Amino acid sequence: MFVLGIDPGLSRCGYGALEVAGGVTRAAAVGVIRTAPSAPLAERLAELQAELGALIAEIGPRSVAVERVFFGANARTAMSVAQAAGIAMAAAATAGCSVVEYTPNQVKEAVCGYGAAPKEQVEAMVRTLLAIDQPLRPVDAADAVALALCHLAHAPSDRLTEALS
Repeated sequence: MFVLGIDPGLSRCGYGALEVAGGVTRAAAVGVIRTAPSAPLAERLAELQAELGALIAEIGPRSVAVERVFFGANARTAMSVAQAAGIAMAAAATAGCSVVEYTPNQVKEAVCGYGAAPKEQVEAMVRTLLAIDQPLRPVDAADAVALALCHLAHAPSDRLTEALS
């Protein structure tokens, strides 16, 4: 079974695919999809849609976990993140994946045990939990893997179904 975590962003959209087999969880694919800030918005969204669609088709996840957009002080950034999140959710749903959203605090709580953990601690815990010996950069990639780990922690029925298959 594969779970794909997506940390949405228009300039950098992090992804992290985890494979669960025989009770062992491993990172199968980790990276970032980038779009050029100088390109028109519609072209960037189309590029992101195509890249995410291809990634989902290649990995074949059962579930896709997407970070729920938080509207903070910078509304302009939040809007582009929301657009990227919408593209990610639509691409996953089109491929027949279940789609779930988690808040940043839910992810931090699941991975670190503390909902206000700093990004550095989240990245360190992701590496520890998955026995990854190299830093995950940019941080968007680590955040995406953390989303997938959060989903595994919140979706015991997915793990049970996999164990019985």
